[in-house]
Amino acid sequence: MKLNWGTSIVIAFVLFIGFIMFMVVQMLSNKELEYDLVVESYYQKELTFQDDLDSAQNAADLENQVNIAMTSEGLQIIFPSDFDYSEIEGEVFLYRPSDKALDFTVQLQLENSEYVLPRSLMEAGKWEVNLKFNHKGEDYFIQQKIQI
Repeated sequence: MKLNWGTSIVIAFVLFIGFIMFMVVQMLSNKELEYDLVVESYYQKELTFQDDLDSAQNAADLENQVNIAMTSEGLQIIFPSDFDYSEIEGEVFLYRPSDKALDFTVQLQLENSEYVLPRSLMEAGKWEVNLKFNHKGEDYFIQQKIQI
């Protein structure tokens, strides 16, 4: 059987479309290629971006810095001694880049100038700690990466 040029073009189109469909199915079903947005409400987050930058600058300008470190008990946050801990309100957001299901937020409840988040709440791996707090009407934002 001899193929004419019109049939050859149709066969080439069908093979090309079949190849593209195969690649689309492979990309959509492969778990290694699955990525989520960092923030669900991306546009709302963008609207407060300048406020976050100002708060981060406030934190950077502090004479005595807030110390965030991993200890054997868990994530330890130590506020400067010149801060009155009873006037600090805020939250700690822990972001896990590899699995958004592990992300969580904890409200700060201070009994002194030190706060410890138990290690049992966090699985081993890379985390990003976002500390937002307010002291005497001034907002502060500290972002730090940690490894457990």
